[in-house]
Amino acid sequence: MVDPFLGDLRNSVVELARINAGDRVLDVCCGTGDQVFHYLRKGAVATGVDRDPGMIELAEKDRERQGFDNVNFRLGSAAKLPFRDGYFDCASISLGLHEMNRDERSRVVSEMKRVVKKAGNLIFVDFNVPSPNNSIACLINAVEFLAGKDNYRRFRDYMAQGGLNQLLKENQLTVQKEALYKSGNVQIIKASNPW
Repeated sequence: MVDPFLGDLRNSVVELARINAGDRVLDVCCGTGDQVFHYLRKGAVATGVDRDPGMIELAEKDRERQGFDNVNFRLGSAAKLPFRDGYFDCASISLGLHEMNRDERSRVVSEMKRVVKKAGNLIFVDFNVPSPNNSIACLINAVEFLAGKDNYRRFRDYMAQGGLNQLLKENQLTVQKEALYKSGNVQIIKASNPW
């Protein structure tokens, strides 16, 4: 249901990441695989990882339906990625960090840094903090509330933590580029892997 709403965002992530044909790209918390498919259309060798077997099953079905071969979907934890150090040219995560506990958020960012080569790109997409005072922000807040008590608690903690800017600062990542979408409610940040 969310994928059509994110189409322009998915394209912007690919542009910001400067994906080239043959690049190895990882999408963390890939869900249905929509961002992975956008990478594939640019010629990347793309991998998606998610801890939900149902999401991986949906992604595999969509892969078959679209006829993609150069893709791999893996079941795994974002906080302990099943890949070797420095393997990918780029890694991204879209709207997944606000769904995690604070300590898990930092572990995920650290793991993304680990699996991306030095000077590789890290792309983060999540809700902007502070959220603007508009109807989309109210809708986002309502959806997060309706998703359940634990989900809403994690969302509120993400907002209280300061969102992506603070999380990346705590993990020694410097913002290279930043853009806002969906009436200022969604933020995309590109950082370069410093190690």
